[in-house]
Amino acid sequence: MTGAVVKVPLFPLNTVLYPGGPLPLRVFEPRYLDMISDCLKSDAPFGVLLIRSGSETGPATTYDVGTLAKIIDWYQGSDGLLGVTAIGGQRFRVISADRRPNGLNIGEIELLESEDHISLPEEYKPLAHILTGVLDDLGRLYEPLDRQYDDAGWVGYRFAEILPISPEQKQSCLESNDAMQRLHLVEEVLNSIRGPEEAS
Repeated sequence: MTGAVVKVPLFPLNTVLYPGGPLPLRVFEPRYLDMISDCLKSDAPFGVLLIRSGSETGPATTYDVGTLAKIIDWYQGSDGLLGVTAIGGQRFRVISADRRPNGLNIGEIELLESEDHISLPEEYKPLAHILTGVLDDLGRLYEPLDRQYDDAGWVGYRFAEILPISPEQKQSCLESNDAMQRLHLVEEVLNSIRGPEEAS
C-alpha cells in the first residue's frame, strides 16, 4: 500500500500519533462523533495531524505528515462524552483536503513507506530497560500494545510520545525516517533530565 493515494477523514489534534502508539480521545463534536461512527461501521481508519496553528474545536492549520489511527475500543463516559482508544498505523502525507458541510475535513493522502526493522543496538539497550518500567507504570493505555523492545524504531517512537519535548520536536520525530537519529534525540533529552540529579 506504500505510495497508494486514498481518502480518509482527518482529525487535527494538539498531539502527535506515532505508528504503534496509543491515542485516547474524548469526542463531543458532532462532526467527529459522525466520523467515529462511520469508521466503526466500516472498520476504517482516520488520519491524525498535529495542529500548527488554531484549535481542536475551531479552524486549524496542520502539518502535512500524520498517522492513520485504527479504533480498538470505545465507551460512553459518565459525562455523556464518547471515549475512544485508537492505535497508530501507517504514516501519510496530505496531498489535498476538502471540507464537508458539517466541518469535517476529508483528506486525499499518500501512504508513506514504513521503516525497515532495525534491531536495537547494544548501546541503546538501557533505553529499552527504562521503557519497560515506564510503560508498565502508565497502565491500561499501553496494555494492548504489541511490545517490541528489540526494535529501534518502536523504542524511539514510544519515547518520543512520552518525553516532555516540544510539539515541533515530536513532529520532527514523526517525519524522520532515521530510527537511530530519534534514539540519539531521546538519549540527549534523558541526559538533560537526569543531569542535575547525577551531578548532585
